Amino acid sequence: MGFDPSAYGRAIADIYDATVEDLPTDATVEQLHQLAGDGPVLEFGVGTGRLALPLAARGLTVAGIDGSPDMVELLRAKPGGERVSVTVGDFATTRVEGSFSLVALTTNTIFALPSQDAQVDCFRNAAAHLRAGGRFVVEAWVPDPAAFRRGAALRLLSLSEDVVLAEAARISPAEQFMRTTKVRLTSDGVRLLPADHRYAWPAELDLMARLAGMEREHRWADWHRTPFGDDSRAHVTVYRKPTT
Repeated sequence: MGFDPSAYGRAIADIYDATVEDLPTDATVEQLHQLAGDGPVLEFGVGTGRLALPLAARGLTVAGIDGSPDMVELLRAKPGGERVSVTVGDFATTRVEGSFSLVALTTNTIFALPSQDAQVDCFRNAAAHLRAGGRFVVEAWVPDPAAFRRGAALRLLSLSEDVVLAEAARISPAEQFMRTTKVRLTSDGVRLLPADHRYAWPAELDLMARLAGMEREHRWADWHRTPFGDDSRAHVTVYRKPTT
């Protein structure tokens, strides 16, 4: 079966905003704004506009690409949604008009692409959209195969009086592929949220950037610019397109 970039959105769009309430949105928007300067900004995997809408509210010109018409419909229905120009398509290959000071790909979305080839294409697509000196920022978790026992793992992600969120996962280290299903329990019932991840190591992403003609400028452990180190479980990496 081929890759369907709209599948994730169909499964989760109606509750997506509730699943990302605990993410550091304010810190992310602040850093993206600083990296973008005066803009404009292009977000790959723009989704329901968690980042694009506050960036636009700060006066930046913002565009987005997303594979899910369901997610994009929710974005457009929100206040300010008309200010974000969104194209529905695969962000690894879809081109939009203009050149940008920043292309953003956050929240581990690089791993939603199904293969190394698709991820390489994504880096090349980002570089093609950047003006000279522009930046491509990628947020992703650091792979941790040791967290799995006999190729499987089950972990509690969050717990409150109203919502319990757990994740079941199977990993194939040989293929660098992980299949997950999040289990969301609320008073309304149980929701199963499946997703596949073709994960990549930070150094592998660096090489993809080099193949696309970009250089690594920064790597932090989070959006507060905490130094990245041996114990970091995630990274925010900034790549830059040369000025000449």
